[in-house]
Amino acid sequence: MILGCISETADFEKRVMLNPDGVKKIKSLGLDIMIPKNYGLSSDYSDDEYKNSGAIISEDNEVSQKSDIILKISQRNITDFKFKNGAKLIIGFFNNHDEKAVNLIKQNNQKIFALNLLPRITRAQAMDVLSSQANLAGYKAVIDTAYEFQKALPMMMTAAGTVTPAKYFILGAGVAGLQAIATAKRLGAVVSATDVRLASKEQVESLGAKFIFVEDQEDMETDGGYAKEASEEFKKKQEKLIKETVKTQDIIICTALIPGKKAPRIITEEMVLSMKPGSVICDLAAAQGGNSAFSEPDKIVVKNGVKIIGYSNYASRIPGSASALLSKNIINFLNLIFNKEKKIVEIKEDDEIIKGVLLK
Repeated sequence: MILGCISETADFEKRVMLNPDGVKKIKSLGLDIMIPKNYGLSSDYSDDEYKNSGAIISEDNEVSQKSDIILKISQRNITDFKFKNGAKLIIGFFNNHDEKAVNLIKQNNQKIFALNLLPRITRAQAMDVLSSQANLAGYKAVIDTAYEFQKALPMMMTAAGTVTPAKYFILGAGVAGLQAIATAKRLGAVVSATDVRLASKEQVESLGAKFIFVEDQEDMETDGGYAKEASEEFKKKQEKLIKETVKTQDIIICTALIPGKKAPRIITEEMVLSMKPGSVICDLAAAQGGNSAFSEPDKIVVKNGVKIIGYSNYASRIPGSASALLSKNIINFLNLIFNKEKKIVEIKEDDEIIKGVLLK
């Protein structure tokens, strides 16, 4: 049985689903691996590294037409490929709304597994592509904002005087937000954070940040561990609190998302304009509508001297590390669906993980 990776749209997606180390581990399961030429160059993996790991290097269309299992991150260019009749499945980042791509694949009776839809349960943690990538996005957001900010982050005491530390405010204390807190603290900044989930307070404070919250707030965490949409009353209280907090901050990182819905607008135009010139906002939710006013996908917008960064694919901005983690996620998922002894795919559709990721 052949597992193949097909190329991404290079200008949008620099990550790959499988790195050379991952090739070795998947081959040990009993699968052959096909990789297109120059597949890993954007993540600094050469064809020779893949060959030495045991992969067969070929052309994209040959890979797609010969492979029984396909790995693909983005749906953007998936209709450019022809797939093998009788091929088993495609694994990647998908949603139920791209009917053209889903219908194209279903014509061959293939199964589509969207790993971005994994349920948040303990068994699925090692396969959780959103968490592994969000972790890196939170880290990179701090690095990028530190670069755009025109002052030092840590406090510096010199003979000429003292440089005060930068103030970071993190909106959303999920995986990306917590990593942003940890990274900003390591760089010496003063950090505060807010979240609608009460459970995040302990996590935020354990990293040394101050937790900013609405008094008598309701808990807005779903059974799956995600944030749910807030009530109108809560939104008003939150807006007032954040309005007072924002004007004193140097750097804001926005990470608030609600699964399946447009990102909540938290930072208003008035709040942006209240910040000091030279301040920086990084909106990780820009592609989903944005947490911040003025943010635009894949642009840096400047308003009244405030920079608003809106890169839409943050994990792809650190592709080497992101690809390494994706590769490990894929291997853990394959261990769930591939029978090593029989060398066949076995899909147990009553399994909670399979139910979550198998598109219908």
